[in-house]
Amino acid sequence: METSKFDIADYLDSNEMVTEYLNAVLAEGNESDFIVAIGNVAKSIGMSKIASETGLSRPSLYKALSDGSKPQFETIMKVLRAIGYRIQINPVVEVGYSNRIDKTQYNKEIDAAVARMDAGDFISHEEALGELA
Repeated sequence: METSKFDIADYLDSNEMVTEYLNAVLAEGNESDFIVAIGNVAKSIGMSKIASETGLSRPSLYKALSDGSKPQFETIMKVLRAIGYRIQINPVVEVGYSNRIDKTQYNKEIDAAVARMDAGDFISHEEALGELA
C-alpha cells in the first residue's frame, strides 16, 4: 500500500474551511505557524495566481511563506488581500479599564449627536470631542 504525505492545502476548499483554519492557527499557534498557514491557503488557491495578484514571484512567495521566514508586513497584507482575507483589530476588554466608555454609552452619545445634527444644531469637531470625553 502506497501512502502520500498529508497536505492541508488539499482540504482548504471553501471559505468556511479557510476561515476556520486561519482562526484556529491564530488562536493556537505563533507567528511562524500563521505565516505557514497563509502559505497553505495560497497554495490551495494556486501560487501562480497569488503571485500574479500580489506582483511577487512564485519563488519569493514560497520563501516568504515558509516555516521560519520573516516576511515583511507588506508581503503578508498583499497575500491576505489576494486570498480574499483581511486583518481586523478588536479590543481586549479588561475589567476596570476606566478610560473607555462602554458600547451602549457610546451608541447613546452618537445617537444624540446625530439627532442634534438632524435638528440643525451643528457643533465644531472640538466641541464634539469635548462632549465625548
